[in-house]
Amino acid sequence: MRLLLILLSVALVSAYSSVEQLEGNKVFRVSVEDEDHIKLIHDLAKTHQIDFWKPDSATQVKPHSSVDFHVKTEDSATVEDFLGENELQYEVLISNLRNAMEAQLDGQGRATGHSYTKYNSWETIEAWTQQVAAENPDLISRSVIGTTFEGRNMYLLKVGKAKPNKPAIFIDCGFHAREWISPAFCQWFVREAVRTYRREIQMTSLLDELDFYVLPVVNIDGYVYTWTKNRMWRKTRSVRPGSSCAGVDPNRNFNAGWCETGASRNPCADTYCGPAPESENETKALADFIRSKRASIKAYLTIHSYSQMLLYPYSYDYLLPENNKELNTLAKAAVKELASLHGTKYTYGPGATTIYPAAGGSDDWAYDEGIKYSFTFELRDTGRYGFALPESQIRPTCEETMLAVKHIANYVLHNLY
Repeated sequence: MRLLLILLSVALVSAYSSVEQLEGNKVFRVSVEDEDHIKLIHDLAKTHQIDFWKPDSATQVKPHSSVDFHVKTEDSATVEDFLGENELQYEVLISNLRNAMEAQLDGQGRATGHSYTKYNSWETIEAWTQQVAAENPDLISRSVIGTTFEGRNMYLLKVGKAKPNKPAIFIDCGFHAREWISPAFCQWFVREAVRTYRREIQMTSLLDELDFYVLPVVNIDGYVYTWTKNRMWRKTRSVRPGSSCAGVDPNRNFNAGWCETGASRNPCADTYCGPAPESENETKALADFIRSKRASIKAYLTIHSYSQMLLYPYSYDYLLPENNKELNTLAKAAVKELASLHGTKYTYGPGATTIYPAAGGSDDWAYDEGIKYSFTFELRDTGRYGFALPESQIRPTCEETMLAVKHIANYVLHNLY
């Protein structure tokens, strides 16, 4: 117990030290009306260090949209001057990012181990995967599907009543390191599966008839880095000879229109697609596992943040999937179900038109592998907190997302192919 408390206090100190560098940093939202505005955003990105939150890069900025980006303290005054001089409409979403990030961790009751309503460090999540499997042997088994660049085990939880030849749904969280609400949802899903099995008709039916493969954190190295060094880190932590910049965007690293649009070939870019598809240990492990279970996996759900959207293929092209009508109807019903609890409004549709074109994503790849129910969730919020979503929002976010996930799972169960 003492060791666990030490681990937790170390994790907490690390989490706070990783946000110290954000003192005075700001997050802006800029309204973009036309091509002239887009050019101005590109000019700004060339002359200043701009950390794009939504969309992921300057290349994805579209007319009649808004852009959220984070700027360091030393650049914020010149950026504000630039926006003012060029008559760009803007607002400051977060005036001091350090304060917002520290408020994200309320610090109360931290020395109690794993919590479903707090953000947990990787060490805590890793210990939880072992514990939850050991405590629920009839419903959960744990396996290792690969190791990360830095040598950490990628744990997969198989959740469901043991029965041969069951169809399955694959759920992953934590692709992008700074999207902390995402791993929180995967943990919540497992908790609810265990807690409501035999108590709730729908969950009992789902676990009796389906297996859920849950990968709590895809990009473990990046997630650890956000706790220890840089809270705003997005990519993996792989390093390659000849480049001083680390990491690849794992959600641009799949063989689905790889690096054609919305991705960068610059190793220093946040949307770097990597030297080749599946160059990353993490993406290769995930893809290999899905290929090995391809016959049984009927749906793929990947959990991201933020913007409150439910997306389906395609993102790498403006093509519509063959079953576009069915996916659209299912997404519409799922977001209606999600909104029924807290009134949270989601938009939905194909990735390219609904959010922005982006190649090399896992959802498009899974769909092209033959998994016809493939969805990306972009969880709360729409930008008020962005990646600094407070812990007080973990429960409502996860509760409402569960409704949508269960709706999709139930649909898949009754529409097996």
